[in-house]
Parts: sequence; structure tokens; C-alpha cells
Amino acid sequence: MIRKLTKNEYAVSSWSGGTTTQIAIAPPEARYAQRDFLWRVSSAAVELEESDFTPLPDYERLISTLSGEITLSHNGGAPLRLRPFEVHAFSGADATHSRGRCRDFNLMLRRGRAAGSMEALRLTETPLCLRTEASAACPPSAPDEACLLYCVEGLARVAVPSGCQQTAADLRARSPEGRAAEPKEPSRPAGTGQACAAPITLAPDEALLVTEPAALSLSGPALLMLCRMRSL
Repeated sequence: MIRKLTKNEYAVSSWSGGTTTQIAIAPPEARYAQRDFLWRVSSAAVELEESDFTPLPDYERLISTLSGEITLSHNGGAPLRLRPFEVHAFSGADATHSRGRCRDFNLMLRRGRAAGSMEALRLTETPLCLRTEASAACPPSAPDEACLLYCVEGLARVAVPSGCQQTAADLRARSPEGRAAEPKEPSRPAGTGQACAAPITLAPDEALLVTEPAALSLSGPALLMLCRMRSL
């Protein structure tokens, strides 16, 4: 299942430091306030110069900033400066204090029941292939996988291809600044690279939720946040 999400479908709520926009949650009937969700993807506007994160003792968290920089400290420890598109993982049980204003991006995972990863992707006009069923943080044997692509800037085109010339490893190696790192192993062509369906266009603040294994052809120019989630 591939579903496009728009900001009109997102749920907005308030917290002590600003507002939070819930982009997706699993299962769909779960409620953040009841803490009964398996995973949740959200973006928050941190509007106070100093604030405290809401305690979430049953969850692991991954956070990045989309604009602005913040400094985090956990349990009174050393401060950590988080720059845009850097990903920081921490326990929701930590007493976390934040300094600075920003717009952030979050992935929450139920401890012991879900695994996942989050990263920023800079797309170009050259199509890249993303295979949603594989990631280092989420073993291929795990069931109930999902993948979410959130457009931060630009216009992204997503199509279901008959094959891809570049692999997901190439895509994961591409930094937010657009520089491709050396892959751990050579990429191999997976097919002709021709798309067999009309592409879906993602504008800023729109997302694509993929809840079954798929190979997607991605092109830009655009900057995306990619989240992968699996139940354990």
C-alpha cells in the first residue's frame, strides 16, 4: 500500500515548548496521548528558548532538525549541539532539556516492539532506487515493515519502476549536502530503470507512506526525510 499524505490530514497538538504535527502513527487507530502506538513520525516547532521534552519511558527516539539548531542535554549530562539533518538517538525515558528554537523531525519507536532508522536524503534529477524492505537497522526477517518519505524542500517525484539502475545502498550513502559517500560494496543494476507508473509528486510538508515491500524510483531536486519502521 502506497499512500500520499498532505498537511490537511496531519494532527496538530500543543506541548510545553510549542506545537507538534503528527504525520503518521501505527497502528492508525492509536493515540499519542494514550501511549498505545507502535511508532510515530512527527515534526515539532520549538518556540521557547529553553524547554523540556515530554517523558516517554516506553519509547526510543530519533530526532533531527529541519531548520535552526538546538542543544540537548540528557539527565543533566554534557550538552549536544544538533545541527540541521543530523540524527540523534536517545531514550524517551531520559530527562531531556533543550536550548534553542528550531523545527524538528521525530521518529518514536516502542521499545522491544519496533525498530527503525531515520536519515536525510538529497535527491537530484538522476533517479535512485529505494527498496523499502531492507535496512541495516531493520532486519529483513522482521514483519510489518513501513517506510515514510517526508518532503522538506523542493519537489520529489516517486514512481514504481520496472527496475532501477542504482540501489538503496547508493541512496543511503548520499548526504543532505548532495555528496555521495563511497559505498561499502559496488552497486548492481536491478533492471532497465524505466518507470511503469505515473510518478507521485511530493511538495514540501507532504509525505508518502509505504506499508508493503516495494521498489521506488526517486528523483528531485528535493530534500527528503526517510524513516523506516518494523515491528519486532
